[in-house]
Amino acid sequence: MSAQYVLRPPPRQAPAQPELDACQRAVVDAPGGPLLVLAGPGTGKTTTLVELVVDRIDRRGLDPAEVLVLTFSRKAAEELRGRIGARLGRTTAAPAAVTFHAFCYGLVRRFQDPAAFTTPLQLLSAPEQDVRIRELLAGSVRDGRVSWPASMVPAMGTRGLAAEVQRVLSSARERGLDPADVTAAGARSGRPEWVAAGQFFADYLDVLDAQNQLDYAELVHRAVLTVSEPSVRDALRREISLVVVDEYQDTDLAQVELLRAIAGDGRDLVVVGDPDQSIYAFRGAEMRSLLRFPRDFPRADGAPAPTYALRTTRRFGDTILGASRRVIAAAGVPGSLDRDTFQAFRNPKPVEPAVGAGQVHVQTFSSAAAEVEHIAALLRRAHLNDGLSWSGMAVLVRSRVSISRLQRALIAADVPVEVAGDEVPLRSEPVAQVLLTALRVAAQLDRLDAALAEGLLTSPLGGMEPGGVRRLARQLRRQDTDLAAGERVPAPSGQLLAEALRAIICGSPGTLETLPGLEAHQAHRVARLLAQARALVKGRAAPEEILWCLWSGTSWPRRLQAQLARGGPGACAAHRDLDAACALFAMAARAQERQQCRGVQAFLDEIVGQQIPAGPLAESGVRGDAVRLLTAHRAKGLEWPLVVVAGVQEGVWPDLRRRGSFLDADRLDVGALREQPSAAQLLAEERRLFYVAVTRARERLFVTAVASPSVDGEQPSRFLDDLDRDQTPPLGRPVRPVSLRGVLAELRLLAETTDDPGVRVAAARRIARLAAAGVAGTAQLACAHPDRWWGLLELTESATPIRDTNAPVALSGSALDGLVTCSLRWFLSREAGAAGLASTAQGFGSALHAVAEDVATGKSPADPAVLGAELDRVWDALPFAAPWVSIRERAEAGAALKRFLSWHQAQRGRAVLAAERAFEIEVPVPGDRVVLRGSMDRVEADAEGRVVVVDLKTARTTPGSAAIGQHPQLGVYQVAVQHGAVADLSATTSPGGAELVQLRQDAPRQSAGLPRVQRQEPPAADDGPVHAQLSAAARTIRQEVFAASPGPACRYCEFRGCCPAQPAGQTLLAATGAEQP
Repeated sequence: MSAQYVLRPPPRQAPAQPELDACQRAVVDAPGGPLLVLAGPGTGKTTTLVELVVDRIDRRGLDPAEVLVLTFSRKAAEELRGRIGARLGRTTAAPAAVTFHAFCYGLVRRFQDPAAFTTPLQLLSAPEQDVRIRELLAGSVRDGRVSWPASMVPAMGTRGLAAEVQRVLSSARERGLDPADVTAAGARSGRPEWVAAGQFFADYLDVLDAQNQLDYAELVHRAVLTVSEPSVRDALRREISLVVVDEYQDTDLAQVELLRAIAGDGRDLVVVGDPDQSIYAFRGAEMRSLLRFPRDFPRADGAPAPTYALRTTRRFGDTILGASRRVIAAAGVPGSLDRDTFQAFRNPKPVEPAVGAGQVHVQTFSSAAAEVEHIAALLRRAHLNDGLSWSGMAVLVRSRVSISRLQRALIAADVPVEVAGDEVPLRSEPVAQVLLTALRVAAQLDRLDAALAEGLLTSPLGGMEPGGVRRLARQLRRQDTDLAAGERVPAPSGQLLAEALRAIICGSPGTLETLPGLEAHQAHRVARLLAQARALVKGRAAPEEILWCLWSGTSWPRRLQAQLARGGPGACAAHRDLDAACALFAMAARAQERQQCRGVQAFLDEIVGQQIPAGPLAESGVRGDAVRLLTAHRAKGLEWPLVVVAGVQEGVWPDLRRRGSFLDADRLDVGALREQPSAAQLLAEERRLFYVAVTRARERLFVTAVASPSVDGEQPSRFLDDLDRDQTPPLGRPVRPVSLRGVLAELRLLAETTDDPGVRVAAARRIARLAAAGVAGTAQLACAHPDRWWGLLELTESATPIRDTNAPVALSGSALDGLVTCSLRWFLSREAGAAGLASTAQGFGSALHAVAEDVATGKSPADPAVLGAELDRVWDALPFAAPWVSIRERAEAGAALKRFLSWHQAQRGRAVLAAERAFEIEVPVPGDRVVLRGSMDRVEADAEGRVVVVDLKTARTTPGSAAIGQHPQLGVYQVAVQHGAVADLSATTSPGGAELVQLRQDAPRQSAGLPRVQRQEPPAADDGPVHAQLSAAARTIRQEVFAASPGPACRYCEFRGCCPAQPAGQTLLAATGAEQP
């Protein structure tokens, strides 16, 4: 007898009916007609809406298809659909809970002429609209189709102007204006930029119509035009008996007109809103629409629509409620709402003790670093000590610019972080960057240079370590050196790496195939993958297919899956990477559908051109257990047990700058100009945004800011006074981070410094436990093992010497000076590349040297006015910290120039032979060979025909008189002359001395107006001090032992913090347990 299998789904249980308070019950039981419901944070508005819809269907007999629920985000619409369907508890179709734009799209599609849809109607996302506007702006200037004011033309390619123009177009459509209306408004008000914007608007709509595309504002406008037809309006009114709108304060004028058409004239329309959470004015939202609702949507008898208020908050207790009331109290609400109803709305009562009183903490810090470190410690303590899940916490900021810095700092502190996908553009996601770079190389192989080659090999596609790439590059360089056989200069290693990859991608035999080792094999695999992608590009494959080839052709996806399985902070990063990859594939598919196979290049241009966040990641759910990091705007409608509102600085929050102030889109209206927003209105909106942020917390609210000790440093926002007038003094950086690394550091300190043997043993045992956990696979604890301690690591030995052992050591005068002064400083600045950016002092010197060369060669006259004008021509290009510094330095440059001219014109009995004379000469030294290279500022011949080298100096400090005799740089010049470096200029190789001319310093009084000159006499023999210096320098470089040499130069050294000869460096080494030289 065969078995019979029956699939029996578990019985569905409708959720229990919630217990409504009196105000909620009044809303649900209200008779038909228009109704305004004021609902503050946590007052149960969603529950009220759900119960109202269920009541109309179950008790009053409406068909679910007759109910339309409108909201402003897909996530909110999904939540409402789910909750209503669950409460109804039966298999009938749930009411339509959709976004405004989804409803408008369906409306336009349904009633549009079918002949217009030869291709599907396409809705542009915000980033796609941004790219389209910037493309059309550039074209409008190039073709001269739009008469833009001349002052605007230079800004046509900028993101800022595109955003301003987009706002004008959206504002026009929200008010029902056509391009001709915008042009007419510009002509009436004397605004030529509006006239041009109207012309551009017409072009923009023509292009979108030709491609059957709409942006969001145009979509709503078309929907309003559609429902203005009596037949359409009547059909919709017959079908829809009840319209419910959530977050009504976020509606714009066009959306209000749409509602008036389908649910006006006293029909059933229930809107819920909160004027104190009206924070989207920059998107065209009108808080006045909420306040005018009773008059704009009167009852059938002409009386204003009734207004109800929800008066009980279930989110937080008295403490947080009181703090939020103090924040919002100063924000007025323009309009004529019933006073008693408004007061009841503004002063809800908490449900205590069910929710508890809550906690509010306001704390300032001495620096931004201290702020984020304390935030990380706070979050970790809440997780470790209080058992709060990471996902039960959030950090809110004013704008997206703060997110990256906080994200990096929190991740470094072992706090898992989740950033909303719509906070960053897709092209900025690391996964998208790697895949798009590989796609561009496959499509444009000639763009593969050294930087791109190294980037691809060290990316997740290549999986190589930077050290492995360098070893591979050195292998290629040695191979090329052998092939050159001394007949040419070997190519740079980066260029060889790119050429090796390019050869394999093109299908030619490559040098990588002949090299042994793991690195060559890994690079060959990456090149073969790019070759496969290139073949797909040539075969005109879709971008989605090529991206999938790149993504699936490596172990990258499997590594991300393993990272997910391990959990911890890495799992959050893996979730985000996978989400970003899915979003990129979705966008590629979408682009293919919309662009009718325009190809890879068009797709790349479209993605790279998107400079604002997009939607594919925006609505993805929270992944894993992580702290949410998002803007206050993005946090609206959400809540967490613990919320940190960070970076509440004056000038940042409130941000009182006008949005769109260049084109004044907010003043565009039907008829007369609208008044521009006042400072008080801008402050009120910023206050509402801060109110939204602080009301996201259910139990604990922390508000942080920087209170810099300097007068011109960052200061806390005025909003902090509303929360706590008796703020505690600013805190510095915490003693140690609340993390595994912090615990390990403290245990190591105890094990090494305490005098109590028992404590030392106990600390060592705990370190051993942590190290064992690290060996077992806990990545955060890998650093606990002594083999990973920096201070105990063996000295690093390079695989290749820093100088070719078969070639002479190349040295310049400045390099010898650096090696003699301090070989460690020379190595860090010259070889390790750790020196800072060029200073303004270097620019100062370069400018004066250029003028001095022109005078010496006769290119410019020795005229102070002419030379001063030359200095002025280049001066503004030099970077200075402040305008007053530039003014001071320009005055000093003028004085230095006068000293130089006085010295140049003085009768010194010498003739100028050359200026900026380059030289390269080999010099034998004991035990080695040295090649001297450099440039002599000025070469002169004295009365006896001997060669004198002059070095012009612009530094503020000078060497002592006793040190001039052994000055390395002057000595190098004289040795170079001895060995024929200027033999083509002079018949003799006898040096006549060398001089430092200090252009910033005056000579002694008897030589007023001249610069100070420090002279080194000619060497007495070939074995003078400079030869000993050259020999010692060559030996130092060959042995690669670079020791610190304390001396006067230490006062100006930029490496004091890590120098073992300085207190700061000794502290660092002592903390790590390293031996000091």
